[in-house]
Amino acid sequence: MGRPFGVPVYVAPSWFLVAALITWVFGGQLDRVLPELGRARYLVSLFFAVAFYASVLVHELAHTVAALRFKLPVRRIQLQFFGGVSEIEKESETPGREFVLAFVGPLLSLVLAGLFYLGWLAVEPATVPGVLLAGLMISNLLVAVFNLLPGLPLDGGRMLRAVVWKISGRAMTGTIAAAWVGRALAVSVLVGLPLLTHGGLGDAPADFGGVDSLTDALLAAILAAIIWTGAGNSLRMARLREHLPGLRARALTRRAVPVEAATPLSEALRRANEAGARALVVVDGQGTPTALVREAAIVAVPQHRRPWVAVGGLAQDLTAEMHVSAELTGEDLLETLRAHPATEYLVTEESGEIYGVLSTADVERAFVAAMARPGAP
Repeated sequence: MGRPFGVPVYVAPSWFLVAALITWVFGGQLDRVLPELGRARYLVSLFFAVAFYASVLVHELAHTVAALRFKLPVRRIQLQFFGGVSEIEKESETPGREFVLAFVGPLLSLVLAGLFYLGWLAVEPATVPGVLLAGLMISNLLVAVFNLLPGLPLDGGRMLRAVVWKISGRAMTGTIAAAWVGRALAVSVLVGLPLLTHGGLGDAPADFGGVDSLTDALLAAILAAIIWTGAGNSLRMARLREHLPGLRARALTRRAVPVEAATPLSEALRRANEAGARALVVVDGQGTPTALVREAAIVAVPQHRRPWVAVGGLAQDLTAEMHVSAELTGEDLLETLRAHPATEYLVTEESGEIYGVLSTADVERAFVAAMARPGAP
């Protein structure tokens, strides 16, 4: 839908479902307040749905601008069934930045609610502009309050995480606390929302906006599931990041021997065995690496054919993106491989000297092994 601040904005198909739901519910409310609108009330309701999600976009842009200010890359913003999400690719380095990054979204929603309130004061309440401004004021206020609830994956949960992180000195401790509060919040939503909307707790109306008890229960179940799943995912991602430092390009790299393109595969493998190497790098006459011999291609050549097959025919030409520093570790290593997908990479020292070949399969196996250790999700 566009690239504000260079970040692409997408609308998920589920948005159209919730837009239709908002149009129907708000249209029913308009029929009671402004019956003279007739069927035109649904056009007004559709405008409200679009304006509401524009407010949600402003909320997410606040997170995005803060992330970019802290030099945290943002992959995209996506508007979906229950609001939106800014996909920030890296964690904040300090609890203070984490708190600010989480707080700016609800803060902007509160500012929007205040602006719509001022606009509402300037018009007649019982008019289309008055009803729209009142609806946008209330909806933005609800977005702010809901997101300030102290449980992951909500913004309030990230703020709680930052506070516990600051007190304990460990980001993981903050994540665990905020994730479990988020799960408790999910249970509260599942049980409490239908009661609140159907008079189970006091004098709340028994039917809000024409939505019956079954619909409310279903809505509560979906919302609770989203919060519960989000809390669990936050916990898993935090535990994942705890294990990432164990992934080191230097430790995972296969030592390689240089061979020229015309070298028979059998001779190249003999040299590798003598040197204790497990990879082959094709070099030119000056010793400059030009290609990597693919492991899958070697395995596919039968033993009796290997003396007659030159390694050059099994190699993949090297590109600049296939050069990886031996010093890369953890999240930086995974991000580099994700940005430039390949099956093998040439690993070099800072001086430019060849260190070996890094196989994506080796990184995946090491990652799985790290996640299988005690304490991993």
